[in-house]
Amino acid sequence: MAGLGSGFLEELKRRNLVRVAILYLIACWLILEPTHVVFHMLEVPAWANRLVVLLMAIGFPLVLLFSWVYEVTPQGLKLTAQVDPAQSITHQTGRKLDRAIIAVLSLAVVYLAVDKFWLSASRAPASPRDATATAATATLSPALAVNDKSIAVLPFTDMSEKKDQEYFSDGLSEELIDHLSHSPDLKVIARTSSFQFKGKSEDIRTIAAKLGVTHLLEGSVRKDGNTLRITAQLIRASDGTHLWSQTYERNVSGIFKVQDEIAGTVAGALKAALANGNGPQREEANMGAYNAVLRGRYFLRRRTKEDTERALAAFREAIRLDPTYAVAWAKVSSGYNLLGVNGWLPPQEAYAQAKKAIDRALALDPNLAEAHHSLAAISWNYKFDFATAHAEDRRSRELDPGGTAALIAAFADAMAMGRTGEAVDASRRLVERDPLNVGSQQQLANALQSDDRLDEAEKVARAAIELDPRAAETHAFLSGVLLAQQHADAALSVAKDEPDEGARLQSQADALWALGRHDESDAAMRQLETQFSATQAYAIAESYALRGEKKAAFEWLDRAFRNREAQMTLIRADTSFRSLREDPRYRALLVRMKLDDQSLLMAKGT
Repeated sequence: MAGLGSGFLEELKRRNLVRVAILYLIACWLILEPTHVVFHMLEVPAWANRLVVLLMAIGFPLVLLFSWVYEVTPQGLKLTAQVDPAQSITHQTGRKLDRAIIAVLSLAVVYLAVDKFWLSASRAPASPRDATATAATATLSPALAVNDKSIAVLPFTDMSEKKDQEYFSDGLSEELIDHLSHSPDLKVIARTSSFQFKGKSEDIRTIAAKLGVTHLLEGSVRKDGNTLRITAQLIRASDGTHLWSQTYERNVSGIFKVQDEIAGTVAGALKAALANGNGPQREEANMGAYNAVLRGRYFLRRRTKEDTERALAAFREAIRLDPTYAVAWAKVSSGYNLLGVNGWLPPQEAYAQAKKAIDRALALDPNLAEAHHSLAAISWNYKFDFATAHAEDRRSRELDPGGTAALIAAFADAMAMGRTGEAVDASRRLVERDPLNVGSQQQLANALQSDDRLDEAEKVARAAIELDPRAAETHAFLSGVLLAQQHADAALSVAKDEPDEGARLQSQADALWALGRHDESDAAMRQLETQFSATQAYAIAESYALRGEKKAAFEWLDRAFRNREAQMTLIRADTSFRSLREDPRYRALLVRMKLDDQSLLMAKGT
């Protein structure tokens, strides 16, 4: 038996099977590593990676079998059984295989070195969304701090047969985020950031690192008729351990109870108790109204004029189905607020509609935090009623301690008082809470430019464009930063890509003026004044101030005040108006708006 085993081993050696096996395995590894990177960059489905590995595994025994059966001879491949052992050249083939193994090993070592010291440091993210995550998180300094009691709710997957429940699965995820955010002890990443990973096969640890959390909640929704099957699982990101998982089967009418149950269980698993009665109460709206609100939220997040109008239509449908649904009324207010702030609707008309809706929401539910926050926003933006805004923000924070109202209020207050450094700090904290939100990035860039930190502002403005190049005013803002850096040619080039017509006209007019192309600049200004005098007088005033035409600037600022344009609250931090600050008319305007220090301090109750 010993002799038989020894003879078999000698035959394996003679036929170079060991060498072939080693060469095959090293070559497979060398192919798999870059293939995985390329597949990842191209967003090739995960099954493609598994298919490559499976084919290589199948190929391994076939290669060994081929090496056993066939032998290389000077006349080509022949069956080993047909080769005279005296004429065999397997020893020469073995030396060639040794050299091939050394060559492939050398390539592997070189690849490892390049990957470690160059590729890993500079490799681009797998997709535009992943690239934006890197760009956005890079704006935080220091890096995102990781709190032990921190979580991101990833978008639940629609597993329904018809794949027609995406808005519902997205809405469930958003409701869970909102519910968990009611706990002041728990850091919950905002929806905009966690949803950047929707449909991606990103590694759990990578997602957690980008969002600065220790735990992830993921799951799926399957709807069959009136039956819901919801699966949720809580994962510890450091090692991928499933701390908790649960499957719920409920009738659609019980969705609110399921949301509460999941959120409560997750909070308990993280040892972070939900606020004891401080959070807004869950409404038992009918299912049709609830679905309409989910559709409305889906469109509202896109932040374009057309989608905002579609969102409002969905919220009105929810109200038609359930006139007592307070959340739907609050969402109507948010939609009109967005139309007014972006100049898509005359501000006074936007305020009237928003105020009507929010009054109804608060009449239905006086303890709805979202409604108090919305009332604070429209009081600040359109009425310049800073005392009411501060009072409503305080009430919103009492009802929802884990919300972002405090950070938004801190930013607005700092900008109103011209304390741009404080505005930067508040914006950074908001970005940390929601790192992939284009609005948060724009807010930070605005504060940085106002604080004369132009290089940082440019970096953040570019990150905002990467997050969503279709978002209004992203390109226009970068154009303004480049113009402040005296890069007028670059500013004009960027301005041409601005999707919002009013912002594009203003940016082009400013850049053309700086380039000395005054006739073209005047033409753009005339078009801006003709089309947008009722909604963007403040922007027109900015352009005249940059030209040094003070009389025209003050005339348009007066019109912006009468229009009740929200941007007026930023005038003290706006660098466009530096040339006006010593003018008595500027001081008189601040007093008229109650934006002088004394009035603002009184409004805060300090």
